Formats: sequence, structure tokens, C-alpha cells
Amino acid sequence: MTLNTPFHDLDEYVALPRMSGLVLSPDGSRLITTVSTLNQDRTTAHSALWEVFPTRSKPARRLTRSAQGETGAAFTPDGDLLFTSKRPDADAKDSDKPLDVPALWVLPAGGGEARVVATRPGGVSGVRTARFSAAVLFSTDMLPSAHDAADDERLRTQRKDLKVSAVLHTGYPVRYWDHDLGPDEPHLLGWHFRHDDEPARAVEIASRSVEHLEVSDLTPHPGGALREADYDFSPDGSFVVTTWQVPGSRGELRGTLVSVDLDSRERAVLVDDPEADLFKPVIAPDGSAIAYLRETLSTPHQAPQVQLWVLPLGPNGVVGGEPLRLLASWDRWVTGVQWLPDASGLVVTADQDGRGPVFLVDPEADVAHQLTDDDYTYSDLQVSPDATVVYALRTSYLAPPHPVRIALQGEAPGTVTVLRAPVPPPTLPGRLEEVRTVADDGTPVRAWLALPDEASADEPAPLLLWIHGGPLGSWNAWSWRWNPWLMVAQGYGVLLPDPALSTGYGQDFIQRGWGAWGKAPFTDLMAVTDAAEAREDIDADRTAAMGGSFGGYMANWVAGHTDRFRAIVTHASLWALDQFGPTTDAAWYWRREMSPEMALENSPHRFVGEIGTPMLVVHGDKDYRVPIGEGLRLWYELLSESRLAADEQGRSPHRFLYFPDENHWVLSPQHAKIWYQVVSGFLAEHVLGEEHTRPESLG
Repeated sequence: MTLNTPFHDLDEYVALPRMSGLVLSPDGSRLITTVSTLNQDRTTAHSALWEVFPTRSKPARRLTRSAQGETGAAFTPDGDLLFTSKRPDADAKDSDKPLDVPALWVLPAGGGEARVVATRPGGVSGVRTARFSAAVLFSTDMLPSAHDAADDERLRTQRKDLKVSAVLHTGYPVRYWDHDLGPDEPHLLGWHFRHDDEPARAVEIASRSVEHLEVSDLTPHPGGALREADYDFSPDGSFVVTTWQVPGSRGELRGTLVSVDLDSRERAVLVDDPEADLFKPVIAPDGSAIAYLRETLSTPHQAPQVQLWVLPLGPNGVVGGEPLRLLASWDRWVTGVQWLPDASGLVVTADQDGRGPVFLVDPEADVAHQLTDDDYTYSDLQVSPDATVVYALRTSYLAPPHPVRIALQGEAPGTVTVLRAPVPPPTLPGRLEEVRTVADDGTPVRAWLALPDEASADEPAPLLLWIHGGPLGSWNAWSWRWNPWLMVAQGYGVLLPDPALSTGYGQDFIQRGWGAWGKAPFTDLMAVTDAAEAREDIDADRTAAMGGSFGGYMANWVAGHTDRFRAIVTHASLWALDQFGPTTDAAWYWRREMSPEMALENSPHRFVGEIGTPMLVVHGDKDYRVPIGEGLRLWYELLSESRLAADEQGRSPHRFLYFPDENHWVLSPQHAKIWYQVVSGFLAEHVLGEEHTRPESLG
């Protein structure tokens, strides 16, 4: 008998709490995570900070509570907890009114109420603290002509009062994912002590309260250089290392690494590599080096490669030597990096074979030793001060993110202990297996297969092929947006394949699909679908295909190249590549791969006349990554040119689910519910032969 799980009821599903992020206190005694839950009317989500005990001695406890939520946790050296929130400030004139933008708050280590310690007209985000200093670093947005916070406030008020929303751009890009860029620009602000003589010892600085710190703009007039910046704070709080975007020809952007001195505000270029994008700098605990990731710039014929590099640093964050690449012979892309406390090595994560293990990197031997060996993907690494354990969030299609402890020494290295999380994992309505096969060119291809418990030779399950986006990615972690268990609860088997272009299988596997999206990625998908359909517990006569973003592109390509599926769902999908390339929010990135020849050869729109499968098109108007024009053109051409074009009464089996105020993702809880209702209804009609019921909330 099938269990009644949260995946059998969409209201229960969207109400499930969701964990993200992990921060360890300087002494290693406290872990903080963020838990998102629905508000009372179940229409929006808000988050709270929870404490997880590293020793498992106590259950997790909630630290903050407000309707506006709290995020961005960071510890000071003396254990105070900083966070950002729009919650009302009890000391303000309107003490019961929520703030317009997030402020910086502190929750004292010794107990007591949280209080505001910093506000800025453009809000506070991206808080970083120093290991041995009470200095604090954060990001804020400022209008380009503002001289200081007061001037920024004046200009913002003027624009608001005059109802001016216009932006005058001088460069590219002009928007990002789901929001317009400008006119304000991200700045880095530092709070620190001013000293006329020699800097105070770290222990003296650490004993001072953050409320005594002086704020200064470390990056005046940055332009767009700090948009989506990655940055880290030196252990003594004297300098910051950050990515710095520099413009190139034809609207390109490229990430460099710079250091900024907190006292002098002087900026120095650390690494400027014309052949690569640089990101995720992490400063060694002794300040002697930075580790960072380097992504080579792609061409129409050469896929990018992500590499791990280290740069030696001298005093005050100046360059101390030549950059050195680590693990040059290791055919994996690093996704996360942390130093060991003595700076003798690094702990990293990387995609691998549909998983994301933790590795211990020995720079001297230039090798990576795999620490974890299970079916999970790890993130948010936090190394204990004594280097005995590393804490992380762990996830797979078996469980959403949850905190764990991984032994580095003492007990058997790599031993994983599950910590007492704020919420237990939900009960799943089925089982998870793997499907492996070989493509036509002899390359191994694999997928996860989520199945109902009752699926068997006597009761085979209909199959849904779900194609991941990216395209540089992997189905190796829990997804709240594309969650297979909701469809498993309805009796489907859900196939989650990693075709060519997927990460975790080596550079050659990515290169197989580079600039040739309609070739190896398509044939890999068909090969692994063949392998799944050959199973006795799968009904090969009742199948459908689905995908979002690049997965939506592939769904469109599949629709124009095979009639094997009864229905196809395409979400936020690329349709006409020559149209998509120049109109997406990061056109320079796609220009590197999409030559005119590539765009023409691989564009699904050329095959609309071959489409004989009912399609459900889903698109959000605020999607700037794959602009709404792709969905609108796809919809019109399906109705006018496909083999299932509209008849004289305007009827066709195709459907278009349109969200005027959603973006590349469908984020509103109630819109997510509608998404699944419409998708499951469309599939039930065409795959299961059931009557379609229109959700009442659609009117």
C-alpha cells in the first residue's frame, strides 16, 4: 500500500520547510543555518535562523522570528551573530513598521534582544567578518552620483517623488535574471577601527564591539564591477579580496581579482587573466594565499574548463608570487573551496558521476583524496578550528539539504554523521535507482530513476523523461522546483539523465556536446530512455518528456525529431537560437559558443513542421535569461506551423501556461502549485488518457 506523503498533496508540499546555508562560529561550537517556511496565508515564504549543535547534544533551536525573515548570518570573533533583515526596529521612530530595505542586526552571544547596528539607503547584504578582528564587511547599493549615504538617500527620495524609473546605461549588461540593472551600483563597505599608530593586536580588536566600528566606502565609483561579486575578508580584517568585472570588446565582461586595503581604500590588481573568468576567492587562514577558481573563456569549438588555482600573498594582501594551478591532471570541476586552519591544504567539492563528493586536496603532492563515497552532493563546507571535522549541507534525490559532520582525522576519515536538523526529511513515495547504458559512440551515459514502490513487471509505471538545464550541470542534488517525487506520487517513473554537456564526467564528456546541442546531448537522452524503457517496471507505451531552460531547449528539439513521446512540457525554453543569443541578459557568454552556423544548425524552430506531439509551453514574462519572446514565438509557430496546428475554430492540443510576474523560475508558492497542477493535468490527459481538470484558481 502506498504511503500518504507530502508529495501526494500540493498544499503539504509547498509548505515543507527548506534549509539553506551553513555558518560555523569561530570557536567551532555553533552552527547556523537558514530555514524558509510559508507565511500564514501560504502565499509567500520567509526565513529564520536556526542553531544546529555540532555534537548532536541538543535538538536544533530557532534563534530569530519575524514576518520579514532573517538571512545572511555571520559570526564576529567574540561570538555575536550578525544577520540582515527588514524586521521593525524597536528603537526607530516607527517602531512597528518594517524597514524598507534590509539592515544589519546583531544578536549578542551573551543573550538579549537583537538590535540594528547598520542601515544604508540601498540595504545591507553579503556580510563578511574577519577571523581575528571585529571589522565587518558588507555590500550595499548606491546611486552613481551619490557622495555618501545621506546624498544617496536624497537622490532616491527625489526619484521616488518624481516617479522616475528611467535608467541611462553606458555599458552592458542592462538586466540580470529577473531584474533590471541600475541606476544604483553595488559597493563594498568596511567597518573598522582607525589607528594613528601601529595596528592593535588581534586579541585587542576582537574584544571590541561591532557598534564601535567606523564605516567607509571601500570601492567608490565602482560602476558595475561588483555586480554578482565573490569576495572574502582577510583574517586580520585589513584587506578584502574580491572579483572585479572588467569590460571587453563587444559588450563582454570578464572577472579579475583585486585586493582593497581597509584603511587606505587602495585597490590593487592581484590576477588579471585575459583568457579566463576568475571567481570564488578564498583567503588562507594565515593570510598567506588565496585559492580561487578559473574558468577558461570558451570559443565556438572549445568548451570552458574550471580549474583550481592558488596565488601566494605578501603582507597587506599584495601579490607574493606567481599563480599556481593545482590538480592539473584531475578531470573534475571544483564547485566549492575551503582552507584547512593551518593553510596546509584545502577541502573542496566537485560534481562526480551524478553526485558531489568532498575531497581533501594536498597542494604539496598535488592530489585530491576523496573523503565521501555515497550518493549525495555536499555544499557549504565549514572546517572546524582544530581541523578534525568539516561540516556541510548534504543533499540528493533521497533527501533535501540537511547538516552533516564529516571526519577529517581521529575516527575513520570520511565518516559522515547526520546532525539534528531543524526539520526532518520528508517521507518519499518511492525508491531511487540508477540507469546506465552506452551511447552510440561508446560513451557511458547514466541517469537517476525515481520509481513508485509498486512499480513492477505486473504494474509498470509510465515514464517521464526530465532533462536538466544549464546546460553545464548535473541532476545530482534535490530540487524544490523540479521535484520528481511529486510525479512519482502520481504513479510515474521519472528519469533524470546526465547527457553530453553534463558536469561530473570529465572534460571530454562536456566537449562532446559543445556547439552541437542537437547531436550528442539528444542521442544520449534517447539512449538512456531506451535503457529505461527496456526495464520490466517501466511502461514504454506511456511516456512523456519535460525540460526547463536548456532542458526546455532539448524538449523542443526532441519534439521536432521524434514522435516517441505522448506529450512534451517545455518550460522557459530556447526556441530560435539566433533570436535568443542577442536578447538574453548575458549575450556575450552565449556569443562565445553560438556562432551563426551553430545557431542555425541547432535551432529547434527550424523543425516546427515536424512536431506532431502535444506540447505544454510554460514561460514567465520576467524571465530575462530566456526572454519571453522565445515562448511567444514558440507558441505562435506551434499553432500555425506544427502538424497539430490550430484548426478553423482555433483549437489545438497545445497549451500555453503564462506567468506575467514570474521569472526563469516559478517562485511564488501558489504559482508553483498551479504549475504542477497544469503539468500533471496535461500529462494525465495525453499519457494516462484521463480527463483534464482545469485548476479553479485559473478562473
